[in-house]
Amino acid sequence: MQIIRFTALISFFLLISGVLCSNALAQWHRLPFQTMGTQAYVELWAEDDNLGKDLLIAVQTEFERINQLMSPYIDSSELSLLNRDAASRPVSVSSELYQLLQQAEQLARLSDGAFDISFASVGFSYDYRQHIKPSAVELDKQRSLINYRHIQLLADNQVKFSLPGLKIDLGGIAKGYAVEQAISLLAKAGIKHALVTAGGDTRLLGDKRGRPWLVAIKHPRKEDGIVAQLPLTDSAISTSGDYERFFIEDGVRYHHILDPKSGQSPSGLMSVTVLGPDSTRTDAMSTTLFVMGLERGMAFIEQQAEFEAIFISSEHQLYFSSGLEQ
Repeated sequence: MQIIRFTALISFFLLISGVLCSNALAQWHRLPFQTMGTQAYVELWAEDDNLGKDLLIAVQTEFERINQLMSPYIDSSELSLLNRDAASRPVSVSSELYQLLQQAEQLARLSDGAFDISFASVGFSYDYRQHIKPSAVELDKQRSLINYRHIQLLADNQVKFSLPGLKIDLGGIAKGYAVEQAISLLAKAGIKHALVTAGGDTRLLGDKRGRPWLVAIKHPRKEDGIVAQLPLTDSAISTSGDYERFFIEDGVRYHHILDPKSGQSPSGLMSVTVLGPDSTRTDAMSTTLFVMGLERGMAFIEQQAEFEAIFISSEHQLYFSSGLEQ
């Protein structure tokens, strides 16, 4: 009888030990890192410690892969190759870049050019760290090059610019795309709870183990200030603001979001936050609404069934699309 009880006791301790070891392995894994010219962060819950650590590195690697493909500041990137050669000949690019260019074109058409990746034709003349902007003569010449219709998406993943001097930049969509790709990578690996963020773009996978993620909207004029916290699950949220890269000269704020029609920074809003199903589109949409301004942007977002938006005007007033008003 004692042997049976002793054996049962050992089995009980082994069972408890196994549960404790399993719980010790299941944990949150977190990694902040620099990528694509901004601060990024990934947080995930993994049942296996080694898997969690490996996936953190995999996310960081995925960001850098996309950066090498799409950065205008890396000479060997496909985007740099387009800016060098596409005005003189059709250039073959990867299907990945081609499909993102297609998404950019679709939003350009939908927004009547408020989103236009050829803004770089002027954008490259700004240097916000050095407080450099194009002269009036340069601006007048360069803004005539901004027109997404001159970006020709040809068969077999080939791209041609029909206007010499035209340049493109995916700054309004590439970070959101990278965030979305990172979340897809985690989902395919079996992760159920994760957050990936880069710059103003965030994508959530599931909830935070039984409770929603709390995502803060930054105050546009206070370094550590927050204007709202939103409880979210399994969704994307992106913010575009005039405080990310800017300088002030003679009382005018010059920032990195440019109106394709004027080649200059819009001044009616301080930030726009967009919520939706994926961060590729929320990234591009927040830029679009900022360029459109409050009245036109609100009318536009109300026509997009999957998206909601929060506008902060230059007078510090908050405005919510109808799906968020309650």
